[in-house]
Amino acid sequence: MNVLLTNDDGIEADGLQTLRRALLRVPGIELVVIAPDGNRSAMARSITTMRPLWVEQIGFDDGTIGYATDGTPVDCVRLANLGLVKSFEAELIVSGINHGANLGDDITYSGTVAAALEGVILGLPAIAVSQQSSAREMDFRLSDSFDFDEGARFVARVVEEIEDVPLPSGTLLNVNCPAGDAAGVQVTRLGKRIYRDELTLTDPDSDGDADSARPRRRYWVYGRDHGFHDEPGTDLAAVAAGDIAVTPLHFDLTDAAGMDALERHDLGRLLAPAAREVE
Repeated sequence: MNVLLTNDDGIEADGLQTLRRALLRVPGIELVVIAPDGNRSAMARSITTMRPLWVEQIGFDDGTIGYATDGTPVDCVRLANLGLVKSFEAELIVSGINHGANLGDDITYSGTVAAALEGVILGLPAIAVSQQSSAREMDFRLSDSFDFDEGARFVARVVEEIEDVPLPSGTLLNVNCPAGDAAGVQVTRLGKRIYRDELTLTDPDSDGDADSARPRRRYWVYGRDHGFHDEPGTDLAAVAAGDIAVTPLHFDLTDAAGMDALERHDLGRLLAPAAREVE
């Protein structure tokens, strides 16, 4: 099986390198690594369209190679799909291991999950995997300590039997590993985040460049101590309990119930008044 490995923390990140080594031990895997050349966290589904992308071949300490680009995580998947590596056509996308969890509403910001979603758009199975830090944070705040070994081993085993995993077409697996040894594995739904963002001026005594006709100020817009609804069956609750959370995700954002409600509202009746106003 041809596996593309990418991430959003950069090609030299410990999480990616630990997972890379674990995947290389899976029998029958041809592994290609295409990842950003630096940290691209929280870039979501950003793509690069207004300039060309640099790509550099990188040598790893075991003699294998990867490819680093100045693009985004989604760019990495697109590069692979468009033939960056000759004679390689990805059959599975693996993204991670991210430094920090990607849980609940946070997945909409995640470059790690976005890369896996690009695989889904291309009709490929995909896995996004993230690791809680040793501080057991439940949001984007990180400590400097991570242990990626268990998560890497778990994902490698999932990849080894991916053809037998009941993964519907158009679906990815979002895997979040808790700090320490996992007590178990839960198949979960997305939980609900409680955001406590704040607008904080970083330099209250400064208006930036005093000589500038347009003074500038710097603000932090990300708050602290984000919480979550501790609901059984969610990814947030599972990781908080010390379990690996595996959440199947798909890209169809259509609200079927919302469609029914809008159809009953008969939006078509608004066309005639709108036409009269134009006249």
